[in-house]
Amino acid sequence: MMKRIKVGMLVFPGFQLLDIAGPRDAFAEVNVLSNGLCGYEILTIGTTRGSVRSASGLSTVPDRTIFDASPTFDTLVVPGGLGIFDASGDPALSQWLEGQSRQCRRLAAICNGLFALGSAGLLHNKVVTTHWMDVARLASTFPTAKIEADNIFVRDGNIYTTAGVTAGIDLSLALVEEDFGRQMALDVAKYLVVYLRRSGGQSQFSPLLETQASPGSQTIALQQFMLDNLHVDHTVASLAERVHMSARNLSRIFVKECGTTPMLFLANARIDAARRCLEGTELSIREIAQRCGFDDADGLRRAFSRRLQIGPSEYRDRFRSRGK
Repeated sequence: MMKRIKVGMLVFPGFQLLDIAGPRDAFAEVNVLSNGLCGYEILTIGTTRGSVRSASGLSTVPDRTIFDASPTFDTLVVPGGLGIFDASGDPALSQWLEGQSRQCRRLAAICNGLFALGSAGLLHNKVVTTHWMDVARLASTFPTAKIEADNIFVRDGNIYTTAGVTAGIDLSLALVEEDFGRQMALDVAKYLVVYLRRSGGQSQFSPLLETQASPGSQTIALQQFMLDNLHVDHTVASLAERVHMSARNLSRIFVKECGTTPMLFLANARIDAARRCLEGTELSIREIAQRCGFDDADGLRRAFSRRLQIGPSEYRDRFRSRGK
């Protein structure tokens, strides 16, 4: 764990501030949680000399520029923002990024920051993602890139790309997990009050944070199946049959990898799905119960009262989204 990883963060006029601030805070928290025993050394690299103004109007003074000698970075982060299309047309930046791609272990583009990578010739035959608003432009500008538009982030070789803005935090947590393990990434996620792992197209459920399976585990696909099919009447036997295990073996592995049983995971997921429906929709209690896998509205009320000590109607009155 006595490891310091050098990270470079590019800034250019019109960069998206959160694309840099989110990952930087995640990386810095590793330094705090480890009491400085391990973590990241972060440098900002400007495309121009002097202060660089972000798209939101806040400015930063980079530690150095692309025209200065710089250390060899382990990881380079390229943000997106309104200024990315001007920046990606800069031959000096393209040349610098191409050179960095041959030295860095990881090259990460947040949001539409990958347009700069594309201009440097780094997206050919690469599987990538970006902000949904830029997918069509990406496809027409770099037709040899293989776009997975629904993903939160994608890795192809040493190239990492993300969806819009806050997805940079998702990626930074994944990088922390690669570097310092799942527990460190989980601790950082808890501190930042974000999810350790989101999957594209699937809402996440905050009380499930500690029960998310690790990538490559035997249970992660089964967790996703349950989250995608909350309305189905699952049993341990039916879930075990799906993964070609005995019910006993599935329960043992699930508890070992997730810290809870399959049915308790499912019950928690159903309650949290119902909670989100109450916060953000006008569906009736009966419709929410049906959608989220409860027997009926009374079953939903009982589950809410046991778990949250509040009924679903009162919960909706307190926590519904503004305008609902």
